[in-house]
Amino acid sequence: MLEDKGDSLEGKRCLIVGGGKVARSVAKKLLEYGAIPLTFSDASGHVYEPNGITPGQLKTIDKIKNERGALLGRYIISSTTAEFNNPKDIFDIPCDLCFPCGAMQDVNEAVVDKLADNGCQGIIEGGHSAVTHSGRKLLKKRGLMYGPHNVTLTGSAIVHAVGVGATDEMLAEHVARIYKDVKRTATEFNVRGDLFAGANIQGFLRVANVMMTHGAT
Repeated sequence: MLEDKGDSLEGKRCLIVGGGKVARSVAKKLLEYGAIPLTFSDASGHVYEPNGITPGQLKTIDKIKNERGALLGRYIISSTTAEFNNPKDIFDIPCDLCFPCGAMQDVNEAVVDKLADNGCQGIIEGGHSAVTHSGRKLLKKRGLMYGPHNVTLTGSAIVHAVGVGATDEMLAEHVARIYKDVKRTATEFNVRGDLFAGANIQGFLRVANVMMTHGAT
């Protein structure tokens, strides 16, 4: 999405909602692309590093979260710069991009408005249905980029394969292909720029084509 706009992740301040494996994997990949992850959250609340979470700090958070039952609140013991539940609402933190990787329906209309008002350029789901239906409609109205879960969470086999022999280049090619196919489908069916609709349409067409190949009508 950023490349389409002649932009990149370099220097982007990124709000991460959630603190599980997906959230921490997103943070690691963001760091590799030169972005600046700012937050993690869990049942205890959220931690916020105003200057960004470094690779070393991410390792500390990994260690904490990998301990059974441990919560993020423990992280403030090891950091002199972290803010814990300050501001009270994680969505009050200004960011360029938001990656909700926690609970379903975390991002509603009020959250979308708050993020947009604070300069957020887009929301990319790292969890299933993190954005509500009304939130999706408002995202489009306010002109924010939207990476829906039915696009961002596809291709799990190749993602897993990166850890057992496949390369990051293979993953990048796979992601680029998915984005291109979904974007083209959205344009073809008059929902240009709507990746959520494009992915749903493409999924339907693939299932329908397979059924027809096997003789269904």
